[in-house]
Order: sequence, then structure tokens, then C-alpha cells
Amino acid sequence: MLHLGDYNFLEILRELEHGMYLGSEDGDVLLPRKYVPENAQVGDMISVFVYRDSEDRLIATTLEPKAKVDQFACLQVRDVSNFGAFMEWGLEKDLFVPYRNQHEDLHVGQWALVYVYLDENSDRLVGSTKLGPFLSYDPITLEEGDEVQLLIGPEKALGFQVIVNNKYLGMLYRNEVFRSLTPGEYTQGYLKKVREDNKLDVSLQKQGYDEVREASELILARLRAENGRLPLTDKSSPELIYQTLGMSKKTFKKAIGALYKRGEVQLLPDSISLLVSS
Repeated sequence: MLHLGDYNFLEILRELEHGMYLGSEDGDVLLPRKYVPENAQVGDMISVFVYRDSEDRLIATTLEPKAKVDQFACLQVRDVSNFGAFMEWGLEKDLFVPYRNQHEDLHVGQWALVYVYLDENSDRLVGSTKLGPFLSYDPITLEEGDEVQLLIGPEKALGFQVIVNNKYLGMLYRNEVFRSLTPGEYTQGYLKKVREDNKLDVSLQKQGYDEVREASELILARLRAENGRLPLTDKSSPELIYQTLGMSKKTFKKAIGALYKRGEVQLLPDSISLLVSS
């Protein structure tokens, strides 16, 4: 059975001037010439993404979309029409988000979290920015401090909307972000709090004792790699600290304080240095 909106492993049946036809239980699928891998031959098995082109024909591609069916993505609006918005998602044919599926009106250039699904009536892949029906409302078994996968969404008043583990909607607060984030980026994060509405507060860094312990070990490792000295102090800018060590200034100050109390570093006016005994 052909899986529309997903990757399929199909056999090359025959080659024509405009491409290759791949076999499936639901009929032959065209792989246009420009997507045919070099040295591909009749009889080979090939992994392709299958969707419908602008004329609703089944089409295969070796391009990688930014989301498969039943996944969330953060996409940018390329165009709008009287019927809805068209989102750029890595394929020649943009993903259509009809007006009835829009949480709020979309505008060209805007980034939005979108859920990709197969519309049963039209048998087409469409998107929805009304995320509620597609989020998980099962009891959350995650615990505070657990590592999670974050899909970075658009920036809002409080911070960045995120999708957590492709299941839950979360918030990454602006005052806890110390590096540039790109909509659509996937990154590691940590659960801070499960709210009553089943939404999650998350952080890019571990919280509490584990966070300071890991930060301390990282600082020691960098000191050893940099001949025992780093040009950072508690007066350094948050941006420089994050650029150098990948941690917030608050975490950095806690970590160097812990290392100083343990007698492993010296705190100098313009730097921190590793004690010989370390």
C-alpha cells in the first residue's frame, strides 16, 4: 500500500524520457527526471517521498520535506489566495492551509506552527495552524528535568512557541534564551513544568544541581583545552558566555562559584584560570 505524505521504498519499473516509473499496489508513480539519482537503474529499489502534484497526480521525489504526514512543522507563508495560504515546506508544490484550518489569518512571510495531515475527502496533504485537535491529551508521563526534543516555532510576546516530542505545545520563555533560534529548528531541551492545561514550560538547559554540575565539568574541560585560562568573568556579557560555553550567565556564575569553593579555579579580574592541582 502506498503511504501518501511519507517515504516509500519502491521498485523502478521502467525509464522514459521524462523520468522513471515506480511500482506500487496503488498504481505506478512518476519520479521526474530531475529527481532520479545518478546511476539508478530499472529493478533498483529506491526511497522516495510521495505526494500529489498541482494536477493531483501521484508524484515521487527525492527532496526531503520539512514534515511528513501526521507531523508538526514550523513553516513560512509563501503566498495567500482567496482560499487559504501556501507554506514553503521543501517541495515544489507548497503545502496548502485552507482558511478553515487557520487559527488566525496568515500573511506572506509569516512563520507558523503547522500540522500536516491527509484530508480524507480530497485525499490531499493539507496543513492546519489550529493545533488543538492534533496535540496529545494523554496523561503526561514526563517528569521535570527530562530531556525532550523541541521544534522551535514563531516568537511570541513571552518567548518561543515550541512543539515538544511531536505531541505537546510548550513555551520557551524569552528571558531563558541565550542564543539565536531559528523557526523550524530542532534542538534538545528540558522539561521545567507541566501546566494544568497540559501545556509545557521548557528550557534549553537543565535546571538545579544537575545543571551546575554539568556546567562545572564543561568549564573544567574547556580550561584544560585552553591551557588553563578562559577570558571570562562574572562581568562578561551573557552573549559572550553563551557563545564560548553554551550556557547562560546565571549558570556560569553558579558553576564558577562552585569551582572556586572547591579550590579548582582562580577568579582573576579579566579571566578564570585553572589551579595546577586540577
